[in-house]
Amino acid sequence: MGNPRIDEAPDNEDHESSKAQKTRENEWRSSYRDVMAIREFRSIWLAHALSVIGNNLLNIATALLVYHVTASAFAAGVTLALNFLPPLIGGPLLSGLADILPRRQVMIACDVLRAGVIVLMGVPGMPVWAIWVLMFFVVLPGIPFAAARAALLTQIIQGERYVASTTIIQLTAQVGMLLGLIAGGVTVSLIGPNITVMGTGLLFALSALIVLFGVRHRPVPPRERDAADQAEGKPKRPGLLSMFRGGAKLVFTDAELRTLVLLAWLAGLYGIPYGLATPMADEAGAGATATGFIMAGASIGALFGGLILTRLVPPPTRMRLLGPLAVLTSVPLLLWFFQAPLWLMIVALALCGAAGSYQFVANAAFVLCVPQEGRAQAFGLAASGLQVAQGLGILLASYFVESFGTGPVIAWAGVIGVVGASVLALQWSRMAGATIARMQKTEKGNAP
Repeated sequence: MGNPRIDEAPDNEDHESSKAQKTRENEWRSSYRDVMAIREFRSIWLAHALSVIGNNLLNIATALLVYHVTASAFAAGVTLALNFLPPLIGGPLLSGLADILPRRQVMIACDVLRAGVIVLMGVPGMPVWAIWVLMFFVVLPGIPFAAARAALLTQIIQGERYVASTTIIQLTAQVGMLLGLIAGGVTVSLIGPNITVMGTGLLFALSALIVLFGVRHRPVPPRERDAADQAEGKPKRPGLLSMFRGGAKLVFTDAELRTLVLLAWLAGLYGIPYGLATPMADEAGAGATATGFIMAGASIGALFGGLILTRLVPPPTRMRLLGPLAVLTSVPLLLWFFQAPLWLMIVALALCGAAGSYQFVANAAFVLCVPQEGRAQAFGLAASGLQVAQGLGILLASYFVESFGTGPVIAWAGVIGVVGASVLALQWSRMAGATIARMQKTEKGNAP
């Protein structure tokens, strides 16, 4: 039986509804062009692209540098894991800087700090333990940088254009990852790992300059004031620890935010092959080139999957697809229960990345569902948790690979991922509609 409201609607009302739907579809399809026309967004986008390329170039260069010094695949794996673990210690706290300091200045300071530390990492003769310590201080500023960037974008762009902006940012991350890994391998082979690492610092310095001259200054977002501060006209500034507690309470006591962040953290399972690329290639009798393709496989899939999901699928539909796509992301890992050729493994990882493009939509939905004044802290908590999940996944997988090999470890990670995603998908199916309405309400509230 049809819906009475639709069946009984007059012809002109049905025509107006169809016209309105077409208008909305044209709006979200054209929003990408509108976003790229904004000068400040182009500056943030370019700075982000340079940072992503720099991060991934640094990842492969330092891993090769450590492997060159130690001849240990496990040591190289630890080096990659260190790219994810520092947020466990300082990330949730430091992300709050973007809520108590001007966000533009936070981005600039983080890039300048990273540029200086990276130069030290490339000094010849640097012991491995010192490289790991310095790596910690390179990765840590990335959390407040990302939190400040996400929060700043909400001040520059609203509505469906914001969703488009985050999609562009994340697709750029996938392209930047590919460029960084490929450029890193080629550059190391030409000039060596030390000079490559030191040269990476220039990318972060250039990123800081782009933000400095391309993004205008904005004051710190207004906060609630207590009685004394109101009398003096000064905004209340909570401490970083209290902000972290408030951000964690905000995220984990809200069913929609909690589900979205847990869907994102599933990457700690299906991202394990990235950290096991070296032993996987070794078991397959391949070399460094194969290692690069294994590390880049998921990014290749995410690039195409993200374009399809965000350009061809209407916003409400892609929101409802979050759960099913999260389940499908881990399914290709079950291939590792069998003896598959290397090319098929890379194809499977590309399929993981394509389904994993749901992260683009989940990211935008999460940010838009968080109140403006706590947006940077909540995003930083989610981003740092994601990195910790990925780092712990790589460390635990590397440990078990010593006893069981890469195949069983990756396959069982896939099993756990499918089960966990299925539970979250069931929860999401009950709240997707309410979340869409909540996002629309937030967008209207943020509109200038």
